[in-house]
Amino acid sequence: MTEPSKVIHVRNVGPEISENDLLQLVHPFGVVSKLVMLRAKNQALLQMQDVASAVSALQYYANVQPSVRGRNVYVQFSSHQELTTADQNSQGRKGDQDAQPNRILLVTIHHLLYPITVEVLHQVFSPHGFVEKIVTFQKSAGFQALIQYQSRQSAVSAINSLQGRNIYDGCCQLDIQFSNLTELQVNYNNERSRDFTNPSLPSEQKGGSSQSGYGDGGGMYPLQPPGARPGWSPSAMSFIQMGNASAIAAAFGGGLPPGISGTNDRCTVLVSNLNPDEIDEDKLFNLFSLYGNIVRIKLLRSKPDHALVQMGDGFQAELAVHFLKGAMLFGKRLEVNFSKYPNITPAPDTRDYSNSNLNRFNRNAAKNYRYCCSPTKMIHVSTLPQDITEEDIVAHLEKHGVIVNTKLFEANGKKQALVLFENEEQATEALVCKHASPIDGSTIRISFSQLQTI
Repeated sequence: MTEPSKVIHVRNVGPEISENDLLQLVHPFGVVSKLVMLRAKNQALLQMQDVASAVSALQYYANVQPSVRGRNVYVQFSSHQELTTADQNSQGRKGDQDAQPNRILLVTIHHLLYPITVEVLHQVFSPHGFVEKIVTFQKSAGFQALIQYQSRQSAVSAINSLQGRNIYDGCCQLDIQFSNLTELQVNYNNERSRDFTNPSLPSEQKGGSSQSGYGDGGGMYPLQPPGARPGWSPSAMSFIQMGNASAIAAAFGGGLPPGISGTNDRCTVLVSNLNPDEIDEDKLFNLFSLYGNIVRIKLLRSKPDHALVQMGDGFQAELAVHFLKGAMLFGKRLEVNFSKYPNITPAPDTRDYSNSNLNRFNRNAAKNYRYCCSPTKMIHVSTLPQDITEEDIVAHLEKHGVIVNTKLFEANGKKQALVLFENEEQATEALVCKHASPIDGSTIRISFSQLQTI
């Protein structure tokens, strides 16, 4: 058996899995100090801050099958006790040594949410040396590009610095290897190909064929990413930042969930078919704050089973409508739709939550977007007292339904728990009633878990 180590070895890491995905996998258990993606082997090495954090992660995943983007991954202690700079540079490149280093790079872009043009690639790669030619094309592996440098040293510098990095924040990940080509042929200077040594080449005729000889053709996306500007800073590795829409898209694994357009600008949601004997503003806050920050909530006195909920922005409102429509709560099936009112006017009968420290998306917004889902049978309870027992947790929650199983564990030095109810409605009731409730001086936080079993 491998000796415990702060380095975790992850297997079956497919090309769709990014560094951020793996960080999220072990985030509850501690800080990751180093990460090496072994792309050629579909593997990765994660170095936790200490051995205890790695032990906690592996103990947890001994009982729960870890899954990333729908793919089962497998974790174990690495034979490495610590990752060195040499490990990061050499091990990450072992799989690429089949191709002899030369001045031409083959670049594959994973999680392509926004257009990658010749100009963008030139901006990313030119800090490492003079780029002579760029050709982009579409193949079965996805969007790809060939980058020809003036010297082999520049190509080596680029591959060591840029492999595995994202062009835009959270997406458009670079997967780079050396090409076996000796010279690129460029016929046109346009948005798909460019010869920087021959600016007099013609641009391609509209409707003409793609740069021949390298790929299957295919057009580029017509939209530019919101907030993207040429201010990329290669020295600080602060790749181009995108707006809120892209953060949500990246959180959902390279795209938006079916039914989410990402373009909604209506912030207020109308909730109907509520149980007026059980519901109040705080319970609605506890439920809807899973999908975004809450500005105001208004119960409609003329229609006691109706309420208005104003979310922080249109994206968050769209997530709430998508994930909560048809959810069961207090014996009623909720109707959740966009309201005709753009916002809720402050009034004595309106509850204001704009400054509430219980709004979840003021910090770690990307992580909270990632955890958005429809109500499930499993809830995750955090910020628990250190001396709490499973019996204490059951006693706190059992009035809301039949508890099938519980698991108490420690992550990053803090007690947390998973609680499995008999059905989604019971779990939802426990969440709306007990989120932000006190236990022995601690204010607990509850969210839905996407795990199927404990």
